Amino acid sequence: MRAQKYTRETINSLGVSDRGFPHFEIGDTVAVYVKVNEGSKKRTQIFEGDVIAMHNNGASSSFTVRKIAVNSISVERIFPYYSPIIEKMEVKRHGDVRRAKLFFLRERIGKAARVKEKVLTRKQREIKQTMHRKRTFLKPIEAVKTAEVAPEPTSVAAPEQEAKDTK
Repeated sequence: MRAQKYTRETINSLGVSDRGFPHFEIGDTVAVYVKVNEGSKKRTQIFEGDVIAMHNNGASSSFTVRKIAVNSISVERIFPYYSPIIEKMEVKRHGDVRRAKLFFLRERIGKAARVKEKVLTRKQREIKQTMHRKRTFLKPIEAVKTAEVAPEPTSVAAPEQEAKDTK
């Protein structure tokens, strides 16, 4: 059964809040730390690979990670974004891709299946971080309150304007 589309407020009221994952996109190499239950034992297993697809649909959002296992066998795994089995996630490197879905990598093997790495300059990284902060509203309130406000420029014509307004 497919989950219904929920608003952000509904997801928060259900107890499923922002996961705190780092910002990742399609083509990025990520390490997903997954909780695994083996009988009475619990451990964390790392699944590291490229994000080849993302499905943004409210509470039923998911992303697909593809890795190359032993003997060049590819393994794909779909992770629900709000699943409690995901302990944490790390972005290892950012990929430079021009597609929304990277399903064409399924037919490729070896070096042909690699995703080119996106290399950013320091200035580009700073701009991207500020844009990401603006998009997710992460700007701290204290920084806004303590920011110095420039005084309004006063002009010579200001007293004359006030005199005209009082007449």
